[in-house]
Amino acid sequence: MAQTQGDQELGTITTDIPARLDRLPWARWHWVIVIGLGTVWVLDGLEVTIVGNLSDVLKDSTHGLGLNSSQIGLAGAVYVAGSCIGALFFGQLTDRFGRKKLFIITLLVYLVGTVLTAASMNSTWYFACRFITGLGIGGEYAAVNSAIDELIPAAFRGRIDITINGSYWLGAAAGSLLTIPLLDPQLVNPEFGWRFCFALGAILGIGVLFVRRNVPESPRWLFIHGRENEAEDIVDGIEKRVAQEDDVELEPVDQTLKIKQRHTIGLPTIARTVFSEYPRRTILCLGMFIGQAFLYNAFFFTFGDTLQTFLGVGQTGWYLAAFAISNFAGALILGPLFDKVGRKIMISATYIVSGIVLAIAGFMLGNLTAVTLTIFGMVAFFVASAGASSAYLTASEIFPMETRALCIAFFYAIGTAAGGISGPLLFGKLIDNATAAKDITGIAPGYYLGAALMIVGGVLAIFLSVDAEQKSLEDIATPLTAED
Repeated sequence: MAQTQGDQELGTITTDIPARLDRLPWARWHWVIVIGLGTVWVLDGLEVTIVGNLSDVLKDSTHGLGLNSSQIGLAGAVYVAGSCIGALFFGQLTDRFGRKKLFIITLLVYLVGTVLTAASMNSTWYFACRFITGLGIGGEYAAVNSAIDELIPAAFRGRIDITINGSYWLGAAAGSLLTIPLLDPQLVNPEFGWRFCFALGAILGIGVLFVRRNVPESPRWLFIHGRENEAEDIVDGIEKRVAQEDDVELEPVDQTLKIKQRHTIGLPTIARTVFSEYPRRTILCLGMFIGQAFLYNAFFFTFGDTLQTFLGVGQTGWYLAAFAISNFAGALILGPLFDKVGRKIMISATYIVSGIVLAIAGFMLGNLTAVTLTIFGMVAFFVASAGASSAYLTASEIFPMETRALCIAFFYAIGTAAGGISGPLLFGKLIDNATAAKDITGIAPGYYLGAALMIVGGVLAIFLSVDAEQKSLEDIATPLTAED
């Protein structure tokens, strides 16, 4: 491939690091990666659920901020907009300066945003803080997803990625349950209870920051950027730790990769690679991200508001916790099938089935109670959870390593901007109109649109998905720096 402006070539090396990482058995060391990096989804789930549960108190002009349903939806859209911009901004920095630097920086941005949210004094301040918090979370997605894929062995990559992405719902469940006592005026002053809810995210984030100090830089990133000695030291240390702690004998590898190292890789090279060399994969990722982003951000951002406004629910925490547990169970139970059955079958099935169930819920909406609506949501999103998580898995594994973080950021930003910003705004408006008409079926069009987008994503997967199961990242997409 011709060198473009911004590419800075170094020497040429031959390395066996990818093969050595992929042949590792699952070991205790890998749990450090899962805990240190996977908690970003717990934080995101905590944030989104807390906002969903705070609808009533944020509408209170005395103890809250005096917001209406449309403004609740706007706050969700602002958070997602921040996530999109953060993903794009920090994503290209992740490919340029390394995974570890950026997953530390983005976590710090998140901490600043959520602490400032707890101190909100008016709607403008609240929206600004939600935007900052979103910046950090969006940047986390790009930095963390790329690091996870590059450190997890090929045989386990699908299930681990999907389960980690599904851990979003552990945060959602925790946020739902913790808001129950914190929003009880008999236990906590209502003026401060909702602020304590946001402070929970900061407490968890500080704990994650300490764990992440033990997560190394990606050896794959290091050897491409002229730091092969550091990469060798890290992999040597991992192998020794795995062999000692798990009492295993590691077999030697004979598969190598010849790399022409570069300090930086220009954006024109990355753009040409993604759009010109992999157009089918690009269309697939766009379809998957738009479908899951609209489905989740539209339904979940406004689920608590729907329960309270139309179905007479005073405390939504228990309903949201049940919904969240179902989502995590779906990722946990269905995740291994993405490695065993294969990507194509599982992606298409999870997208199409969840879309059909949600469409049925929209059709029956006028006859549903709070309990039966929650059950429909639990069934639909038990399946959808694994499908939505597979969007991140797909974007992170089917493009060359040098473009990985930016690709994740690009598809997350475009898909989420299309589905995640418009979804909450549309649903907020639908709820306002349906409230005025005193008819819950007014929000059904949102369900139908979300269902249709998921089904389209599933159909695209049938024709365009890549059989990436059990394969090394370098076999799925040849690195741009690889020598013929």
